[in-house]
Amino acid sequence: MPLRESIEFGLAHARGEQPPPRPPVRLYVMGQEAWRNFDSWPPPGYPPQRFHLQPGGALALRPPDESAPDRYRYDPADPTPAVGGVRMGRDSGRVDNTALEARADVLTYTTAPVENDVEVIGDVSAEIWFRSSLPYADVFVRLCDVDPRGRSHNVCDGLVSLSGADEVSCAAVRLWPTAHRFMRGHRIRLQVSSGAFPRYARNHGTGEPRATATRLLPADQAVYHDEAHPSAVILPVRQAQ
Repeated sequence: MPLRESIEFGLAHARGEQPPPRPPVRLYVMGQEAWRNFDSWPPPGYPPQRFHLQPGGALALRPPDESAPDRYRYDPADPTPAVGGVRMGRDSGRVDNTALEARADVLTYTTAPVENDVEVIGDVSAEIWFRSSLPYADVFVRLCDVDPRGRSHNVCDGLVSLSGADEVSCAAVRLWPTAHRFMRGHRIRLQVSSGAFPRYARNHGTGEPRATATRLLPADQAVYHDEAHPSAVILPVRQAQ
């Protein structure tokens, strides 16, 4: 479809003709696996909703109750690997994240199966309340679609680097915009970790320039989800029609 439209557009200009009319925005909606037309970007009718991280690895619309933070250890000598996503290589794009999510340095938070198809179309962001044992740390966040067989496929992601990470603070992470439909029976999942190497250069934990740093300091990370620290992913959502 995109190739045909590009050829039609180019040939019309080459002939001095007016190209065929096209909608202002045309998106490929993943999950639905279909091209759709929209009047603008981001499209109206997709209000942002906060899905809060919960204790026990849950993800839900309700605010979290009082709970202890989740913890993991990030070691730049064994950095959390990049799996799929926007990058050059054979394993780019949507891939199964099951092996990645089994690592001890990756946290996951997952909804119950959705009762009806849910569309997420627009800008995606996350607010992760975070603390590290070191002043310098990264927070990597990834949105995933978990099918009824338990396979987790990446949808979009983003990373932010922090200084002063040894104090509890809210890491504002901007994920890639997306157009995705979570089909009935699927679950929405959020990954939280501290890297995606080599897509992003690993954080050495020292504050030195990443290209020349030689010391590697492991760090103990904490992700908070309580009334005072309501970590969440903000999704532009509507029930599919």
